Amino acid sequence: MVLAAAVQLEAILGDIPANLAACERLADEAGRAGAEVIALPEFFTTGIGFAPSLATAALPPDGAATELLTALAHRHRALVGGSFLCRDPDGDVRNAYILAGPSDVLGRHDKDLPTMWENAFYTGGDDDGVLEAGEHTVGAAVCWELMRTQTARRMRGRVDLAMTGSGWWSIPRWRPHLLFDRLERNNTATARHAAASFAQYIGAPVVHAAHAGVLDCAMPWLPLRYRGHFEGATLIAAADGTIVAERRAEEGEGVVLGEITLQRQPCRLEPPAGFWLHRRGAMPTAVWHYQRWHGRRWYQRHVVQANPAQAAPSPR
Repeated sequence: MVLAAAVQLEAILGDIPANLAACERLADEAGRAGAEVIALPEFFTTGIGFAPSLATAALPPDGAATELLTALAHRHRALVGGSFLCRDPDGDVRNAYILAGPSDVLGRHDKDLPTMWENAFYTGGDDDGVLEAGEHTVGAAVCWELMRTQTARRMRGRVDLAMTGSGWWSIPRWRPHLLFDRLERNNTATARHAAASFAQYIGAPVVHAAHAGVLDCAMPWLPLRYRGHFEGATLIAAADGTIVAERRAEEGEGVVLGEITLQRQPCRLEPPAGFWLHRRGAMPTAVWHYQRWHGRRWYQRHVVQANPAQAAPSPR
């Protein structure tokens, strides 16, 4: 058994120094408690929302975010991971999950498909997310990757631990309230269930870090503002899907600790035949498509063309 920790962060949108400082404080709390595995959430450097400031918020692969992960891993003799907007030498930005060990970076996974307005800030990756970490193999997955059958299929039976993170926002309370309240209840339940049940699809424990707090930002292509909050839960689940420790989003920033066994087990659930592990619902499906169309154009205009590569194209 090892003690694992997952960080729940209330990020300040786009404020990299403040968010790095908060992550270090919370991860140090976990390390002092004896955690040997420490997960930071997705977008731990910036938070996430449709904010134009994020177009210039990507860090280099060997920049401040990776320096923090490696420093924490060395300081606490732990596995430490989290994802951030990472600008590669080819000029593209990716949502890179970096896993660090006590001596160095162990590996990287790039989220496969941006979710909704995330399309405005980065492009997808194509690796399998399976990373070697000494005696153990770690699967890295980010947010809605936990919703897709392709993620489960590339990890099931291959990893001893999944380190995951999310920045899962709520459905706003627009009119009619009865409809949007019902959609939001379903969204909240899916956010929590996707992280915990993922263990059953891959046969390994899951350490899942998340965001909490309010979110206020623009809405792509709409004359409305998004006003909502982050949701789901920061949790640690055993390989059979049992939730070992949990901190709900409404509890705010903090750390959860729980003991898990780093060992792959028989998979309890078989991925369905389709693309999604869980139903998204009509509203998320519609928003997925329209914000994908908008975001890809916005990314090319505001992220790629406005920040041309300063080096020769990368082999990535």
